[in-house]
Amino acid sequence: MIALDHIRTILATDCGSTTTKAILIERINGSYRLTSRGEAPTTVEAPYDDVTIGVANATREIEELTKRTILDRDGRMITPTNADGHGVDIYLSTSSAGGGLQMTVAGVVRAMSAESAERAALGAGAIVIDVVAINDGRKDHEKIARIRALRPDMILMAGGTDGGTQTHLVELAELLRSADPKPRLGAGLPIPVIYAGNIDAAESVKSLIGDVVSFRAVPNVRPDMATENLAPARDAIHDLFLEHVMQQAPGYSRLMEWTDADIISTPNAVGLIMEAVAHERKIDVLGVDIGGATTDVFSVFDGTFNRSVSANLGMSYSICNVLVEAGLSQISRWLTFQSDEVVLRNQLRNKMIRPTTIPQTLRDLALEHAVAREALHRAFSHHKSLARSLVGVRAAGNVEFEREATGQSLVKLFALNLIIGSGGVLSHAPHRAQAMHIMLDAFEPQGVTMLAVDSIFMMPHLGVLSQTLPEAATEVFDRDCLIKLGDVVSPVGIAPTNAQCLNVEIEGMAPFAVSVGKLQLVNVPSGEMRRARLTPSKRFDLGNGRGVPLDCTLEGGEVGLVIDTRGRPLQIATDREQRRLQMVSWTQAMGLTPAE
Repeated sequence: MIALDHIRTILATDCGSTTTKAILIERINGSYRLTSRGEAPTTVEAPYDDVTIGVANATREIEELTKRTILDRDGRMITPTNADGHGVDIYLSTSSAGGGLQMTVAGVVRAMSAESAERAALGAGAIVIDVVAINDGRKDHEKIARIRALRPDMILMAGGTDGGTQTHLVELAELLRSADPKPRLGAGLPIPVIYAGNIDAAESVKSLIGDVVSFRAVPNVRPDMATENLAPARDAIHDLFLEHVMQQAPGYSRLMEWTDADIISTPNAVGLIMEAVAHERKIDVLGVDIGGATTDVFSVFDGTFNRSVSANLGMSYSICNVLVEAGLSQISRWLTFQSDEVVLRNQLRNKMIRPTTIPQTLRDLALEHAVAREALHRAFSHHKSLARSLVGVRAAGNVEFEREATGQSLVKLFALNLIIGSGGVLSHAPHRAQAMHIMLDAFEPQGVTMLAVDSIFMMPHLGVLSQTLPEAATEVFDRDCLIKLGDVVSPVGIAPTNAQCLNVEIEGMAPFAVSVGKLQLVNVPSGEMRRARLTPSKRFDLGNGRGVPLDCTLEGGEVGLVIDTRGRPLQIATDREQRRLQMVSWTQAMGLTPAE
């Protein structure tokens, strides 16, 4: 392995469910920069059944663009760079091909140990396809049928505090034994089960299921009522992902021979770069990756990382799930034109049937952007429900009790410094202002918040790189990945439209006032910092209290600086025509052309 201080060229790939994306990073004049990108269809399924074919095809595109030889005659990666200058110094990869990492979580109480186990699984980059709990309202035979039918990649089992009751954990183990679950990949192999419950019950559980599953015990995710210990379970999930899932997926054993570090799941990699950015800059970060089938939300508040996945909210395969969950009225309220409901429903159904199609007209694009708003808003609400503290947990004799809530949400929008959007609908929006407008409506930021997008969806690549060469990952993230759209100023409060809301004094500009119900774009060039004094009216709050001024530094971006006085929560007209005119006005305020 080449010494880290001698690394000049880095190739990283992300094997997605449909597309494999490759990037080449080179050290130029002492700094790491993205120099080329290639992509090709993922080949994990028939007729190819070999993920390395897609990796090689994406890499050959980089070879054609750079005139650099990276693969040998047999199509294998050349690492490290040889004497002829062929190859790359290191090669890294992430993957969500074949559906990513799919897990079932089993816990004693749905709102306690099962929820902690779910957070551990989500944080490790898994899609949680079901949560089974003693008190989830289903009969035992229903739970057994469900576990048997799902065929996850692995199961995470939790419950009880250390030294507490063992009875319910034995019940869970009996359910698993009766279900006799089989893994999604690797016919004939036992399914991995990670036990992260009461340590005193580990042997009893192992004696019940150890002969039918691949059993691994780790420290309890909830050793006591007020403590959550997720890291050991997450590490075990990662290890088993490599040992069981990756080894069985077509071509991955060969790919693992090529890479210079462990392959990690795509969502886990995105989470790693989010954590790295938050910790390095000492800021609170929210990130989202909206794909065709799922929407992942990541956050780091006060150093605590959380991830959630909404497996039924996406822009192609799952677009009709957004329609069902949100309702057509919620989607159509964002449109700047009136359209027949049947036409809109059929458009969304056609997108689900033909998931790789792209919008052909401005109306088509506007409809997809309306769906994106609802998908992101609901995924964010789901994230806030999971990203909670453990305040208020009741305990009696070390036995778990049902609770009304799991504590206060860790998501504090006034404290949020940066929101990063990723995924095709945001990264590849025709105009950056469209991505900013979608994120504004979906997340409703409060106070002063920087909005940004991932330029070409390279955060997974940088996440896996951050584990080997963190300085290279952060340099490329800052210079080539993160596109700052600009700061957003968002007073919190409600008042009648056109009432006084905010007085704005920005360095180098004449003072101005913004009334309620407005979006106003201010021309502050990208990267330029301006001192400002923001004075809200008595009904509005910018983080210091209602009516209390905020002195801050505002930063421009590719779109500019946005003043958003539409209220929090967002105030949308109920009358259909008034709402349409409202959307037209807001779209034009962002410098965009409304669809007609």
